[in-house]
Amino acid sequence: MIYYSKEALIIRNMEDSDAQIITDEEIAQGWSVTVEKYQKRLEDQRALKAISLVAELSGNPVGYINIYPNSTWGAFGGKGYPELIDFGVLQKYRNRGIGTCLMDIAEKISGEYADMVYLGVGLHSGYGNAQRMYVKRGYIPDGSGVWYNDKVCEQYSTCRNDDDLVLYLCKKLG
Repeated sequence: MIYYSKEALIIRNMEDSDAQIITDEEIAQGWSVTVEKYQKRLEDQRALKAISLVAELSGNPVGYINIYPNSTWGAFGGKGYPELIDFGVLQKYRNRGIGTCLMDIAEKISGEYADMVYLGVGLHSGYGNAQRMYVKRGYIPDGSGVWYNDKVCEQYSTCRNDDDLVLYLCKKLG
């Protein structure tokens, strides 16, 4: 399904062939990823648990985001709110409005399920651009504190500043 099309940019459902292309591009930019991450999102899409979107620019997949309409994990897991997961735009395609377009479409789709959407963002500096973007888009901390390995990181407990240390943010839609 195509959700957006203007000039050379299309936002559509992720397809099997996108998984390896995106993986190869992310590895080329120095990221440590495997194709299994995207294959899992495709499986969830086929099982109607997720809506996996790809931004395609001039025929090339350049970004992605996944919507879980009734996520079962995280700060609002099991409460009927959509969660946005695994959002990214390849570095060489950033600052062209592609991420904004992906987020706009993901929030619009999320609004078909609930009046709020949430996401988890990493806390290390590698997530700095995402952190700033989410705040500019109106996302605020949910109040549960930081999470580590999918659980609330209790006060004074030990954690690592890696990709598993996240802060959940939410946004009212509409």
